Amino acid sequence: MQKLFTVGVALALVASVACGKSEAEKQAEQAAAEMEKAAKAAEAAGQDVAKGMEEFGKAMSGLAGAMGGDGKTVDPVSFQALETTLPQVSGWERGKPESERMTSPFAYSQTEATYTKGDARIDVKVVDSGFAQMLIAPWSMMLASGYSRESSDGYEKAVTVNGQPGFEKWDSSSKNGELNVLVDKRFLVSFEGSDLADTRVLHEMAGKMDFGTFVSLK
Repeated sequence: MQKLFTVGVALALVASVACGKSEAEKQAEQAAAEMEKAAKAAEAAGQDVAKGMEEFGKAMSGLAGAMGGDGKTVDPVSFQALETTLPQVSGWERGKPESERMTSPFAYSQTEATYTKGDARIDVKVVDSGFAQMLIAPWSMMLASGYSRESSDGYEKAVTVNGQPGFEKWDSSSKNGELNVLVDKRFLVSFEGSDLADTRVLHEMAGKMDFGTFVSLK
């Protein structure tokens, strides 16, 4: 399971940096390639997975520099603290939160819960990245102001939610939508809905969360 996770993240990062527009793109692509190589090495016959993930983590420092970060991270808050950010929303039934905290190859904590209303469903997830670029980098392109992409099936575009940068996606054929917000350059908040009329309900649910309190979590 760890092997698949490592390779999957590396490939996602390769795809995310491929759309860069600056000189940093080349550095990011190189760092991502190094991570992919380290991840694949972890799957080589007889190699220790933990060692492969350690090298994978080291490669992240190169990506952090390419993405403009200083590589400094902080200890993520407890998942119990993150659970307090999940709102109760009138008319929606919230399921029991599922949470976890990980320490390797990078530290993060997260919580998620499912909200249902008739046939509609929204999965809300809050992740404390601890400023780990591994988690933030895949969002970087779509968070850029003015980013947008439209097709016959729907669209994705950069948005601002309660003063925080984010992006939304909409699939008109499936009626599935997403709203993703990066709070204080650290907390990744996602709303993924199915059987929706449009994305307004995702914005309404985001409005029920007090992003201003995230920095005070412990």
